[in-house]
Amino acid sequence: MLAKTNQKAALVVAVIAIVYLLLSFNLPGYTNALIDADVIPKGLGFLLLFFALLLYLDKKNETEADKEKRKISKQHVINLLVVAGMILIYIFLLEMIGFVVMTTVFIFVCSLYLDYKHHVTNVITSVVFSLAIYGLFNYLLKINLPAGILPF
Repeated sequence: MLAKTNQKAALVVAVIAIVYLLLSFNLPGYTNALIDADVIPKGLGFLLLFFALLLYLDKKNETEADKEKRKISKQHVINLLVVAGMILIYIFLLEMIGFVVMTTVFIFVCSLYLDYKHHVTNVITSVVFSLAIYGLFNYLLKINLPAGILPF
């Protein structure tokens, strides 16, 4: 039944999609909203389930070259764990320090760690991106992001 790696992966993705869908159906509804808050999560859950089905039905056989591509070096695993640690630190400090500062620092430090060499471009990108997203959410969409230590 599970001869191919794609089929095994598809079942894992399908289980994740089903759990995600069950949780998204537990989101509270709002009577005055034209499009409710659960529309996007439910849509993403069904889309993930659809892609899991497509992956399961995939007829392509895995070659030796495909198996070689799947091998992950020790350095890549270390990089993934360090970036995951940075994400956890970002999540932990987001409320206290604020979205703009933490996002700017996260993008800059993560890019530095991943060996991006253009530091001026990195600073400009991290600051402009953080301020643009903050402005978009706080002033256009009226969704408050944590201001933290900044006065705005």
